[in-house]
Amino acid sequence: MFHRFFGPLFAPTPGSEKIRMVDAAQIKTWYEAGEAVIVDVREMNEHAVERIPGAKHVPLSAFDPSRIPAPAEGKKLVIHCRSGARCGMAAMRLVASGWDGDIYRMQGGIMGWKSVGGPVRRG
Repeated sequence: MFHRFFGPLFAPTPGSEKIRMVDAAQIKTWYEAGEAVIVDVREMNEHAVERIPGAKHVPLSAFDPSRIPAPAEGKKLVIHCRSGARCGMAAMRLVASGWDGDIYRMQGGIMGWKSVGGPVRRG
């Protein structure tokens, strides 16, 4: 009833329809097929411990949308963090900067990635 009189409590942010949460197993399939451009937004100390081979590191604390590579035709931009929360902030910053393409957030972050057997490089 409240919604009927006052509208939705949280209006979607313009561009947020381009952001999708995708499970790590699907992203692993894209990665193995060479269809994913993966961006890691975790901090330097986290990235130094373990990382997805080939992922571009752009820490959220120094996030600059101009450092995000535009995926080639047929590839998907995937953003990940540790557990899946910070990548949402990064995705919203990208949208706010005028990013026009789709953005895929990795559900569960690198923890989800490891749980589906995704490769990581340590140290």
